[in-house]
Amino acid sequence: MSLNSLLVPTYKQMLATLSAWLSKAQEQMGEEAERLLSAKLASDMFPLSTQVRFACVQAREGVCRLMGEQFPPSLQALLDEGRNAGDNPGSIADAKARIDETIALIEALPAGALDGDEQRPIEHALPIGLTFDLTAEQYARDWALPQFYFHLMIAYAILRNQGVDIGKADYVTHMFAYARPGTLPTN
Repeated sequence: MSLNSLLVPTYKQMLATLSAWLSKAQEQMGEEAERLLSAKLASDMFPLSTQVRFACVQAREGVCRLMGEQFPPSLQALLDEGRNAGDNPGSIADAKARIDETIALIEALPAGALDGDEQRPIEHALPIGLTFDLTAEQYARDWALPQFYFHLMIAYAILRNQGVDIGKADYVTHMFAYARPGTLPTN
């Protein structure tokens, strides 16, 4: 399996799923849904608004790093927006716009853009001074996907914790395309 065939569809489908969760929150809660953006699971965690933006950051960062490109200023701006979202959560429309922008960037990638030498070295330095030396394959498998899913699942958990009626079927909507005809539950 190529890195492109693993990451691109995963990022696209799960970001679309995240957007759908936000839409469900709006449908169920109306204007009250905006308060969800400031909700946290624990006092020392980032709020929903940050989790959405960081999921987008992880997808964008993963793409840039695997393509061997410098991070564009828009990535740093999104990261800063996420870090400051506790004080400035924005709106659900803002969050969905960031998701749409990220999906559009991913969809615009040339075919095979993330592929190449899966054993090529990737240096991943964290702001705390820790540096990881990985291959491209290790980076995709052990960092890019887990970090993306972390923020995605924290967003899901916050929404559930705040009473939004979403469940497993809302998490795996992309799987229904593979359902054998006549086997989907009717209720």
